[in-house]
Amino acid sequence: MKSLKKQRRIQVISMLAVALVLSTALIGYAMRDGINFFRSPSEVIAAPPSPTEVFRIGGLVEEGTLRRGEGTTTFFNVTDGGASVAVTYTGVMPDLFGEGEGMVGMGSFDGTTFVATEILARHDEDYMPKEVVDALKAQGVYKDYSADEAGANDS
Repeated sequence: MKSLKKQRRIQVISMLAVALVLSTALIGYAMRDGINFFRSPSEVIAAPPSPTEVFRIGGLVEEGTLRRGEGTTTFFNVTDGGASVAVTYTGVMPDLFGEGEGMVGMGSFDGTTFVATEILARHDEDYMPKEVVDALKAQGVYKDYSADEAGANDS
């Protein structure tokens, strides 16, 4: 009798282990296209990704580089203070998008230009994605707007 209970317990544990491995594999397979890595312009220039890799790039829109093409195509450079990457985007730009403003784009790098499929602009001076802030701080070009406002409110 004890042998039968032990055997049944081993079967149940084995089935649960197989189900766990299978579900983990299915979740990983489903998420493979949804995971996008963030890179700063310096990282893109130092180690260019393959043209098929989709990733996010972020930084500041470089002053004097924003130009509109025909239709809804926009060209600009994104910089982190250490390097600059040319970006092209076809679509409607966010309202707060402009030179000197923070942005994050998703797309791929064709070797010379980042071809964006999505552009996100900073919505106000209190928010910028953590990855962009870290990259800008590492280059020494990040200005903390919230600290300026807090100092202005103290006086």
